[in-house]
Amino acid sequence: MQQRDTKTTVFRRQTINKFRTPPRRDDGTRINNEIRVPRVRVIAPDGEALGILPIAEAVARAEDYQLDLVEIAPTADPPVCRIMNYGKFKYEKAKKEKDAKKKQHVMHLKEIKLHPKTDDHDLKFKLDHARKFLLKGDRVKATVVFRGREITHLEFGKQMLDRVDAGLADLALIELSAKMEGRNMTSMYVPDKVKVKEYLRKQELEAKKKQEEENNNNAPDAQA
Repeated sequence: MQQRDTKTTVFRRQTINKFRTPPRRDDGTRINNEIRVPRVRVIAPDGEALGILPIAEAVARAEDYQLDLVEIAPTADPPVCRIMNYGKFKYEKAKKEKDAKKKQHVMHLKEIKLHPKTDDHDLKFKLDHARKFLLKGDRVKATVVFRGREITHLEFGKQMLDRVDAGLADLALIELSAKMEGRNMTSMYVPDKVKVKEYLRKQELEAKKKQEEENNNNAPDAQA
């Protein structure tokens, strides 16, 4: 008889564990019986306001819909809950956060390498790349590499970096100006958001103006 009672007790414990309230969500959201307040303001799945209900009745309403009662505004008085599919809600929330992260730009460090005697054509080519990096929101490191006896004429490296300063002045701020690193002289540049925005605005206006001129040139003569 005692053994039968023990089995019954074990069976009941297993049943309770199977249907017990799940632990608090990892995102802090409380649902169903996890919501420990006497009354809540309830919103139906279609957005209809169901008013302020005792928590037991609110949970029962959610069960009638075969959905969850999800606390969406815990600091309100009383807290606001919505009847919804919590799994779907969590998936959509995670998707929005992922999309937001994709839109966030991570600033990378890009480098252009020059020499004290870099010619004008090569300098322009390197500056074009640096400008593209800045427009994408990246930092740029300009490095003048001294070879052999060139190290005895540091002023030529400084003059080269001065030209880089001038070539990037409309897009960047100088973060580090002409500093020696071993046998190299470097400068660092970061995008200036105001300058970049103004540059892009001017580019857009010029593109529109050019398009209008092309349309006017291609338009048939009104007097023909």
